[in-house]
Amino acid sequence: MSSELLVDLSEDPTTAQLGHLKLATLEDQQWPTDESTLSKSETDISQQFDASSPHLPWDHPYYDIARHQIIEVAGDDNFGRKVIVFNACRMPPQHELDHHKLLMYLKGTLDQYVESDYTLIYFHHGLTSENKPSLSWLRDAYREFDRKYKKNIKALYIVHPTMFIKTLLILFKPIISFKFGRKINYVSYLSELEDVVKCEQLIIPARVKEYDNKLRASLKPTSLPPMSPPRSPPLPNQVFGVPLELLRKRNPDGDAVPVVMRDTIGFLSDQGLEIEGIFRRSANVTLVKEVQLRYNSGETVNFREMEDVHLAAVILKTFLRELPEPLLTFQLYNDIVNFASVPSDSQVTVMKTLVESLPEENYATLRYLITFLAQVTVNSEVNKMTNSNLAVVFGPNLLWGRDNAMSLSAIGPINNFTRCLLDQQHLIFT
Repeated sequence: MSSELLVDLSEDPTTAQLGHLKLATLEDQQWPTDESTLSKSETDISQQFDASSPHLPWDHPYYDIARHQIIEVAGDDNFGRKVIVFNACRMPPQHELDHHKLLMYLKGTLDQYVESDYTLIYFHHGLTSENKPSLSWLRDAYREFDRKYKKNIKALYIVHPTMFIKTLLILFKPIISFKFGRKINYVSYLSELEDVVKCEQLIIPARVKEYDNKLRASLKPTSLPPMSPPRSPPLPNQVFGVPLELLRKRNPDGDAVPVVMRDTIGFLSDQGLEIEGIFRRSANVTLVKEVQLRYNSGETVNFREMEDVHLAAVILKTFLRELPEPLLTFQLYNDIVNFASVPSDSQVTVMKTLVESLPEENYATLRYLITFLAQVTVNSEVNKMTNSNLAVVFGPNLLWGRDNAMSLSAIGPINNFTRCLLDQQHLIFT
């Protein structure tokens, strides 16, 4: 990967007019449609882009934007940062898409995460002369994203960059700040993304995968980039990515709450409650991997020795996200996504019933986590983490669809359920 914005154009002559740049061949434009036009989760988005919003009705002004699934959220990356994905190949022809609404839709999505560190992945393949937005729109879009959007974006990964996108960045260099420019990375092959995020949690469009395969096939064997590494077999003492039921059986005390949860929450309860932005910052990826390896090797981890609150916070979120089944389970997915339709005077009762239907180890772990998060909220005047803010951080780590990636339609309902869980925890866990 390269983060260089200065590109040697002498290697590939281009026309002076960027609008005349060749974006894709006819063959590229005729890729077959994706296996699934829409996410397997839902097809709409929360109306006001916040944790308490209902689903978008079919006649909502943003419905037509949402249904194309151009923008998705895909959990956390390897650094503990939220991942926002933009799929160029899913953009319809210019005359079929209101680009102003698309921009507002993107801003509404980012509004949920701009207070936290986040990563943006842009799949460039599929942008053609038919669906590319105008240069004036791109310029206005960049200017529309003020400091609050740019401050906490830690990286922008442009996958399968072409001469068009590289030239575009050169032309825009006068208005792109040096600090933002350093965050831009070119990714030539999907396998390179594994350094950033587990590709299995991304719903990568079929045409992007096929294009990646074509690129690899065109290279000489000696020039081929490494394929994504195969999943390593579990270690005898594996902790991350292991079902809660198995972790409980391994525990000599039979404790239903995993040791990672007790270690991180115990440390954060002592050291992190008054840290501003707790759970919003990323951590050193090398340290994260080192701590994971120590746990998976059966070693004892003492966060007090490391004195890194954000490391412990990332490890806690990572543990939850890497569970083979989410803490709230796939079985409750539909009930939770549709929870907003439950009458307000029945919500506590319904929520209590749902939570008590969880397997014993899931219930105990959820209760342990929510009790701790209630402590975090008590200190929200200092740490700035209200129940709504915590719901945005933890909702996608407590529940996701079987396809791993989080459709925008499900984010609002899941975050809403998580916020209600935090608001009513004193009634639900009695």
